[in-house]
Amino acid sequence: MMFPFFLSHRSRTERDANAIRLRAGWLAIVAAVVTIALKFTAYALTGSAGLLSDAVESLANLVTASAVLISIWYASRPVDRSHNYGHGKVEFFASGVEGLFIVGAAVAIGWIGVIRLFDPHELESLGLGTVIAIAASAVNLLVARMLIRVGRAYRSPALTADGRHVMTDVWTTGGVLIGLGIIAFTGWLWVDALIALVLAVNIAFTGWRLIAVGVNGLMDRALPLADERLVREAVETALRDAPDRETTFHALRTREAGSRRFVDFHLLVPGRVSVGDAHALASDLEQVVDRALPGVETTIHIEPLEDDASYRDSDLLVLEDGPERAHRVETGSGFR
Repeated sequence: MMFPFFLSHRSRTERDANAIRLRAGWLAIVAAVVTIALKFTAYALTGSAGLLSDAVESLANLVTASAVLISIWYASRPVDRSHNYGHGKVEFFASGVEGLFIVGAAVAIGWIGVIRLFDPHELESLGLGTVIAIAASAVNLLVARMLIRVGRAYRSPALTADGRHVMTDVWTTGGVLIGLGIIAFTGWLWVDALIALVLAVNIAFTGWRLIAVGVNGLMDRALPLADERLVREAVETALRDAPDRETTFHALRTREAGSRRFVDFHLLVPGRVSVGDAHALASDLEQVVDRALPGVETTIHIEPLEDDASYRDSDLLVLEDGPERAHRVETGSGFR
């Protein structure tokens, strides 16, 4: 288990979760500063374009780690009159910004590679430079695994994205070291430039993926199908024991905003059910959904089962599974 002191106290309170996210963010910044110093030292010793490319990417790590820390702090703020659903989406914004910085770093690295391809330089002190680069890579490996672990455990898109970015840096350093090994044995200086160009393409691809994560999050992308399936199965199971067996549901929607997840659906109850009983059932279902997806915020809209309008009030209805349900939506016929 990597960095157990971050995960040893798994309190479910939001305050504790935010504190853990912030500590992980600060550690990412410290690690970025350390690796920048190590990698530029390795470049100064060797003059390798690959190591210079690696050091430039570490500069991007520092900028993005700072942006991630700010986004985590802002996302932890409570709801207010201007942000009724909280501030969690800023983490997706941070992921997109991080992706843009990574693509920018890839362009810079590619330019360095092109220059060195036409103007190769002799490399020096490969032994000591390689040792320093390995030390920097070890630091990044530990931090990347910690960031991904904390990001997944505490549902932080920004931390997860930063962890993947730092892990890309680990692979980058590995590629550079392989290139230096080839140069040491063959004397082929063009390999140094080629490694830089290959790394630029790989880094750009990673940046594009992070941009996609940010855009999808800002556009209210639904939760993974596995999570939605858990909610559906939990609600369906609970309704089998409902006081009135005709009670059903539809128009299930999900989304996430940073570490917060949201679920809402329509609960269709027969007209003979009282408002109080329908509300009590909805309250029970909210607890059922919370047990299926801990910490989720659930909103349930109660509608009359027999009213045709209940089957024409959501564009999601034609997308839901089940030919019988789809037929009712298309024809406008309710349960009578």
